[in-house]
Amino acid sequence: MAIITLFSGSYCYGDQIAEGIAKKLGYKIADQELLTKTAQTFKLSEKKLEKFLNGSVSFFGSISHERERALAYFNSSLAEMITQDNLILRGLPVHLLPLNLGHILKVCIIANLDYRIDVAVKTDNISRKEAQRRIQQSDSSKAEWTHVVRQHDPYDETMYDILLAMQSSSVEEAIDRICQGTQNIALLQTTESEQALKDYQLASRIHVILAEKGYDVEVQSQSGDVHVAINKYTSRLKQQQAKIHDLVKGVEGVQNISSGPGNRFTPPSLVPVPRLDVPSKVLLVDDEKEFVHTLSERLQTRDMNSSVVYDGEEALDFIANDEPEVMVLDLKMPGIDGIEVLRRVKRDYPNIEVIILTGHGSDKEEQIAMDLGAFAYLQKPVDINVLAQTMKDAYRKMGKENGTSMAE
Repeated sequence: MAIITLFSGSYCYGDQIAEGIAKKLGYKIADQELLTKTAQTFKLSEKKLEKFLNGSVSFFGSISHERERALAYFNSSLAEMITQDNLILRGLPVHLLPLNLGHILKVCIIANLDYRIDVAVKTDNISRKEAQRRIQQSDSSKAEWTHVVRQHDPYDETMYDILLAMQSSSVEEAIDRICQGTQNIALLQTTESEQALKDYQLASRIHVILAEKGYDVEVQSQSGDVHVAINKYTSRLKQQQAKIHDLVKGVEGVQNISSGPGNRFTPPSLVPVPRLDVPSKVLLVDDEKEFVHTLSERLQTRDMNSSVVYDGEEALDFIANDEPEVMVLDLKMPGIDGIEVLRRVKRDYPNIEVIILTGHGSDKEEQIAMDLGAFAYLQKPVDINVLAQTMKDAYRKMGKENGTSMAE
């Protein structure tokens, strides 16, 4: 029987549909198995891999060896897992699978914005404005992922066998349509699809070898003819090609090797030079929404892009998925107050530098905050230049403590 891949927009009932299919067909939802298998095989942290699977924008914002290794490791695990039957694979990793694997039913679940906002408001008891913000943030993360691994938008119908628009379908109708899709004779294993699977497995093995050597590449195989697309620019292309060929030629199953520049092989002169003296991941935490959005906009004019949350609980949830470098934190907030957020952050994420920015503080609270490890304690209203410089100083301190080089 077929393997089903499900890629769902947020607030489109993707979880309920997956569970309904699994129950109706006797399939296994294999998300956790993929995560655990990858972590155990390559001796990695499940927590870190889960953050990767959440599609953190900042994680994809720069080319890193860590990112390339993670992509290669998930590819390797997927290549082994899809030899099984009756699996449901969900989320971002499904875009690592080649489109020519014949026994996989590729499904996308999406809906128009109004529908998704209605579901979010009903499900999470939030305002329509907040619902729209969450949806846009989720879609942005998914777009970052699919642009890196597939060079497509996440909801591009050319990548799927079935695209379901939930504003015109019930959950039950969606389950029935997908289950019927698994009966399509085109999903049966053929000689061609078996060869495509072997090619994918060979390419994934080579991808791991090259990623562990620090190469940013994409690997394709066709009946043992392997092509390596080099994505990171080098002025010594021929020498790099020779090294790659030496690494690949001994891999079992390789018949011929070719290589060349890939889609992201861009000379440095065409790449914007990042600012090394400012943090790239900033979190602003304040329940005064107008103030914090204005602050975010003013920091952006100083090359500091920031994420914004409105209370302590949101801040802790955000950090669990996407750890910032510098956090600017208010003290007086509903629910978990700033002092407790600071306490938990410095306990669980000691590398994050926290700047307290409050209009209601006291000498006693300032002393508590500094004792807990705050980098600085500032009062509202604050001079934006003073805040920006304090953030740069905090970022520089973080870099020195972690042994990385920050520009002075």
